[in-house]
Amino acid sequence: MGKLQSKFRRSRSELYRATKGDGEDAAVSQVIQYEPAHRDAVNCVTNLTSDLCVSGGGDMAVVVYDWRGGKLCQSFQGHNREVTKVECFPGSTWIFSASRDKSVMMWDLNQGDEPIQEFCGHELVVNGLAVSPDGSRLCTGSRDNSMCLWDIESGERVHKNTVSRNLVTHVCWVPESSSIVQTSEDKTIRVWDSRTWQVTNTFPAKQYIQTHCDISANGNHLLSSSNGFGGQGCEATLWDLRQPGCKVVEYRGHRETTACCVFLPSSPGGPALVASSSHDCSVKIWDQNTAACLTTLTLDGSGPLVSLAPSDSSSLLCASFNTGLHILHHHKDGLDLKEVARF
Repeated sequence: MGKLQSKFRRSRSELYRATKGDGEDAAVSQVIQYEPAHRDAVNCVTNLTSDLCVSGGGDMAVVVYDWRGGKLCQSFQGHNREVTKVECFPGSTWIFSASRDKSVMMWDLNQGDEPIQEFCGHELVVNGLAVSPDGSRLCTGSRDNSMCLWDIESGERVHKNTVSRNLVTHVCWVPESSSIVQTSEDKTIRVWDSRTWQVTNTFPAKQYIQTHCDISANGNHLLSSSNGFGGQGCEATLWDLRQPGCKVVEYRGHRETTACCVFLPSSPGGPALVASSSHDCSVKIWDQNTAACLTTLTLDGSGPLVSLAPSDSSSLLCASFNTGLHILHHHKDGLDLKEVARF
C-alpha cells in the first residue's frame, strides 16, 4: 500500500468541484489522493452517514472515514483476523463488523474505541451481516452453513439454523419486512422468515457461486452477482421478490467474477440504475430495466473490486484489493463514470 502514501491533499471544495455533475467546471484530471484508510486490502465498505463511510480490511481494522473531507475519523481494532463485512444501522452511530476470526463485533462511534457488544457462536468465517429494520435484531451468516439471529441489546443468540451446503456469502434484510435474503456458495438464493427462522423460498440455482445480494429501496427487487472466469458466469441478476425465483434480467459484460452489485439511488427524471464491480478491475453502470451497460470504468492496477457503497445520487464508493478505497462520480443518466479521489 506504499503507493497510496499521500503526495498532496486537497480541500473539501476541490473534491466538490471534482464531483460536480453538471458541466460548469472543467473536470479535474488528477485524482485526489488522501491518506489511506487501510494498510492492506479493503474487503468491504458501507455508509454510516452521507459524509462518513465504514470499511474493513485485511489489516483487521474497522475504519470510519470522512470521504468528503478526506480524513480518517476513527479506527477500531478488535478483530484478530481480517474483517470480511461491515454494516451500519441507519440514523444511528452503530457499526457492526464480521471477521474471519468467526466473531461479530458492535461498535458505537460515540462510545470510545472498544466494542460495545460481541456476538460469538459461528464455527467459521462470518460473511453475512444484516440489521432488522427496527434495530433490535442482528442476522449473521457463515461458511459453517448456519444463519443466526441475535438480540442486539443482550448479545444473546435467539435462533440458529443450519442448512447443508449453505456456505453463506452475503445477507440482506428486506426493508420494512420480516424477510431476509442470503446468497450462498451452493449457487442458490434463500429467503428466510425472521419470525420462524425457516427458509420460505429457495430460488432456482444459478450456474455459478452467488457472491453478493442487494435489495431495492421499495423491497420489490433483488440483485445477485455470480463468480466466474473468462466471461462465463460473471453476471448480475435482477429478481422480482414479489414472485420469488422470477428472474427479470441479467447484466452481462464483466470478464471475471462479479463481486458486488447494488441499486443506485434514483434521480428525478433519470433512469433506474444498478452498478456492479468485478475482479476484472472494472465498475459498470447498467440500466436496471433494459440491462444495457451504460458505462464502464476500469481502475488499472486495483486488483479485485469487491464492494460498492452508493453515497448519494452521484457518488459511489468502491473497495479494492490493491489501491484502497475509491470515490467515483456518475451523472444521473449513468452515461459517465469517473474516479475523483482515493484513500
